[in-house]
Amino acid sequence: MKIKTRITELLGVDYPIIQAPMGWIARSALASAVSNAGGLGIIETSSGDLPAVREEVKKMRQLTDKPFGVNIAQAYVRDADIVSFVVDQGVKFVTTSAGDPNRYCSALKEAGLTVFHVVPSLAAAAKAIEAGVDGLVVEGAEGGGFKNARDVSSMVLLPLVCSTFNVPIIAAGGMVDGRSMAAAFALGAEGIQMGTRMVSAAESPVHQNWKDAIVAAKETDTVFLNRFGPGPACRALRTEKTSRLEREPGENGVAPEFRNSQALYFGGDMEASIALSGQVAGRIDSVKPVAQIISEIVAEFDEVMAQMAAKYARAPA
Repeated sequence: MKIKTRITELLGVDYPIIQAPMGWIARSALASAVSNAGGLGIIETSSGDLPAVREEVKKMRQLTDKPFGVNIAQAYVRDADIVSFVVDQGVKFVTTSAGDPNRYCSALKEAGLTVFHVVPSLAAAAKAIEAGVDGLVVEGAEGGGFKNARDVSSMVLLPLVCSTFNVPIIAAGGMVDGRSMAAAFALGAEGIQMGTRMVSAAESPVHQNWKDAIVAAKETDTVFLNRFGPGPACRALRTEKTSRLEREPGENGVAPEFRNSQALYFGGDMEASIALSGQVAGRIDSVKPVAQIISEIVAEFDEVMAQMAAKYARAPA
């Protein structure tokens, strides 16, 4: 059965489950699997390789007839005409992140797109609402990837934003299964976004070594890097390299470590760069196809919601 929320109605999907737009990873093989399973696949632009992204969108049209979206990671935009690029891809949904929501929101909405902005704080959410976004992706600091240095967990941030603004909200950070999805809904969200769970999926293009490292990780096996800059902070898997960077980030921060990211992402050298991953790595115990991941999430979500209603529902006075 479909899950009906404002998110599914806006996006035209069966389930309010969105795949995070990880650079180099959120390409057609993974995104189409998510869309075909009833969620929403997202194609990234943060790699900056727009010719490749354009080809990935073409592949999406061949691999799925379901809705999908594109992300604009503003800090990594290299093309001044990125809005036209996204509009030309024919998508109807875009997330913007890593920057000022005012930068592209008006132009994207004038072109008829639905726009959600990724926010790490209540102040950022207020700015995005003022900019006119249609909804928010509220991202807790336990999630993987680039982060606000003043980190706030989903358990605090999500209900704070949801109780302040009446817009559709997608919860990110800590989302991995039906139980965490039910928790997000209890806190006010109407959808979830998953990154690390999708990095470890069978259709993910990353090297098997990265997937195996996620499966082997404990809940304490991530590090929060670069809290004091320069450049953005980030959460990553614990390796010899990241353990060293946790203590000694260097005068240029951690950004230089991403120059050799392809050797880690696709070559499998886990010490070559930084494997961005969330704390939910400690809850992932196997590599599964996307369709199985999503079907299990939906089934568990339904089961948890029913169990909670039966266990804690109070009879009328």
